Amino acid sequence: MGFLVFLFGAIIGSFLNVVIIRYPQGKSVVYPNSHCPKCNTPLKWYHNIPILSFILLRGKCAYCKMPISYQYIVVEIISAVITVCVYYKEGISWYALCTLLSFYSLIVASFIDLRYKAISYVMNVVPLTFALFSHVDVITTIKNALLFAGGAVFLRDYLSAILQKEAMGEGDILIFATLAALLGIHSALYAIFLSAILAILPAVYYIYKKKEYELPFIPFLTLGGMLVYIWQGGYLPYS
Repeated sequence: MGFLVFLFGAIIGSFLNVVIIRYPQGKSVVYPNSHCPKCNTPLKWYHNIPILSFILLRGKCAYCKMPISYQYIVVEIISAVITVCVYYKEGISWYALCTLLSFYSLIVASFIDLRYKAISYVMNVVPLTFALFSHVDVITTIKNALLFAGGAVFLRDYLSAILQKEAMGEGDILIFATLAALLGIHSALYAIFLSAILAILPAVYYIYKKKEYELPFIPFLTLGGMLVYIWQGGYLPYS
């Protein structure tokens, strides 16, 4: 059963890749069928087997032999892993589905943010909406989300006043709220702290290389949230 859940998550990840590539360009995520972004040759069904096709093709297009972005296999693996974790922690239920849909949406938002350094307001609202219904006590999830959103706004305005520049994007605020709704107050704090630690490493690298690079924070918030969810798993609404 675990293998089937993993396979299902990988298939979802394959679809998420389509959304990541096409949604920012205003293209349909259904039509046309998958094709190589380099040579535009339509792909056969066996070129689209999640994870396996990337490995068998050695990360190259079957036709033009141009390298395939590692994004594809990374998204598929992450989606498969988080699907298995949610399944084993929460079983099959409406709340598990909402948790999964929220994490899937966070994956999409993260990789779009990595590509374009910005995401649409819709992509921030979608994971939050699912997160609000990821637990039985909806009132508590809403309360936690509002508490973190308000705290993030205060922190952004405070830091912006001190630094004399924008310290946090509006998208980050909604992701803070999403983590609070999914994980609870204490676990969300752990997730945000972990996210900041994870973001330090690439930030130091770019400073060392003297490269100007706007490091997006949403991917680190998503990764931190997933790691805390996997590690603790429990929802802590009153702690």
